[in-house]
Amino acid sequence: MEIILVIIGMVIAGLIAAALAGVIWKKERPYGFGGDLLAASLTAIIVGLIDWYVIPAMGFSDTMKIVGILLEPLLAALLVLWLIRRVKR
Repeated sequence: MEIILVIIGMVIAGLIAAALAGVIWKKERPYGFGGDLLAASLTAIIVGLIDWYVIPAMGFSDTMKIVGILLEPLLAALLVLWLIRRVKR
């Protein structure tokens, strides 16, 4: 059940990243809002699931796991959106 909540949280992180991308890089959406949403959500889900399994295996605490799962997917999604914009220029 926890994994489903993690995936839902990562989709929400993808939504936030897609919305932030519109604010940060005004009118620079090479694939539109849907493309930003898809790229950010997929990135957030992949990075979030990797964090879900890797952080505890490295011996970090549950608090560090939660912080990593909340911040890293969001930052990774923003990085991917930035890279998409750089490549499409």
